[in-house]
Amino acid sequence: MSRSASESAVITTARRAREAAAALAPLPRTARDAALEAIADALEARSAEIVEANAQDIARARQAGTPDAIVDRLTLTEQRVSAIAADVRDVVALPDPVGEVVRGSTLPNGLELRQVRVPLGVVGIIYEARPNVTVDAASLCLKAGNAVLLRGSSSAYASNTALVAVLRDAVVAAGLPADAVQLVPGESRESVHELMGARGLVDVLIPRGGASLIKTVVEQSTVPVIETGTGNCHVYIDESADLGMAVDILVNSKAQRPSVCNAAETVLVHAGIADRFLPRALAALTEAGVKVHGDEAWQKAGSSAGVEVAPATDEDWATEYLSYDIAAAVVPGLDEAAAHIRRWTSGHTEAIVTRDTAAARRFVSLMDSTAVMVNASTRFTDGSQFGYGAEIGISTQKLHARGPMGLPELTSTTYIVTGDGHIRE
Repeated sequence: MSRSASESAVITTARRAREAAAALAPLPRTARDAALEAIADALEARSAEIVEANAQDIARARQAGTPDAIVDRLTLTEQRVSAIAADVRDVVALPDPVGEVVRGSTLPNGLELRQVRVPLGVVGIIYEARPNVTVDAASLCLKAGNAVLLRGSSSAYASNTALVAVLRDAVVAAGLPADAVQLVPGESRESVHELMGARGLVDVLIPRGGASLIKTVVEQSTVPVIETGTGNCHVYIDESADLGMAVDILVNSKAQRPSVCNAAETVLVHAGIADRFLPRALAALTEAGVKVHGDEAWQKAGSSAGVEVAPATDEDWATEYLSYDIAAAVVPGLDEAAAHIRRWTSGHTEAIVTRDTAAARRFVSLMDSTAVMVNASTRFTDGSQFGYGAEIGISTQKLHARGPMGLPELTSTTYIVTGDGHIRE
């Protein structure tokens, strides 16, 4: 593709990433790991510079009246930068996906066939607020041999600019092309739309953020998208559940860290145990600071216990709260719970608490989500918890990648066919 005199800065950046990706592809693991080690060292050495830039974003956020929870996600301290550097070193230690043989065989005609993992090429990441994603995404993409285009939110622009400057200097010092890591220029939505239209230059886009961002990218991008999903996650308490276990799993799923996508947003309880379970659940949820938005059964139980339960509406069933709120209902049985979940779920994670193995099997078979937990918290849907190391996001789609996306999901495959003068008859 030839350059146009009127070509935008975003497209020019994507072209440079394409050239960098071609240079990265043949590099051995040692070269990529050395670049990641250089990044970790540079982050620690230049942490004061990064924190100073971050202070500009924090000041703007506070001036704009940004909620404290969002400001906290935006904030970088020297300790947090050090933790980010440690995460990069963890990526270094992960197995190299590039060159892995997915499957192979010798065909009856003697041809040797191998399907081998190769880098995707140029990966674009569109994300909100959290500047740590800048480093996480870059390190994972580089480990898998990809060039990365980073488009963070304008709220973290100063932080991301400083971080990418550090990353670029580090990869150059390690002998990799600087354009292997680039910040997409511009703070306006126009730059996002240009990135979404850079088909042929960008191989895949991965949106990370709220439902609105993900919906926009999925619906408007001409570049292929790996959809990371919102987390309207459910916990179903079956009639045979151990009530103590059920309370513990429910509270952990909701309150251990409510602002993340694998936190539970709805609890459904079998009618056969509602009289015994609801008072215990309300007490535990209230102690954890959780506000319940419930149906008539939960409201009645709340009234008896002196706990305010807000009336639940369809909006509650559809909401990813990301806060200390949970929707709650009593259902006649497992099939009704499954029907409710399939109607309202975002396809992320569902959980059942039960001592009945047949009920567990049926629940799993009725779900259509990325992960299904049996007697375990929804909070376990996470790359590190699954033992995959770092993750680029959690995909709720069904093509290429589904669930926590680690290094293998940042690769494609090539078939290598080796013959000895073979010709097809």
